[in-house]
Amino acid sequence: MSTDLLQRIQTWYLAQCNGDWEHSYGVKLETLDNPGWLLHIDLRETELESRTFTPINIQRNEENDWFQCRIESNQFYAACGPLNLSEILSCFLDWAEHAP
Repeated sequence: MSTDLLQRIQTWYLAQCNGDWEHSYGVKLETLDNPGWLLHIDLRETELESRTFTPINIQRNEENDWFQCRIESNQFYAACGPLNLSEILSCFLDWAEHAP
């Protein structure tokens, strides 16, 4: 994962921290047992809360090369194969940083 991608997610997270948001909401990254990654990002009380997102479901030829992203219950949910973490982070950040 590039340093730029990490910097971008850190910057987005810090921009949400207002003394309240970070106490109730946040970003959660977990591993999956199939194997892979699971990402949850709370959108409540952010500028993204009411933004539209078109779900993404990519399954490539290899068993572990896939990712899915969607919005549900005011959260950005993404899951992916073990080598696709940068794709789901990019998916979120490209959407979040390019507000209409």
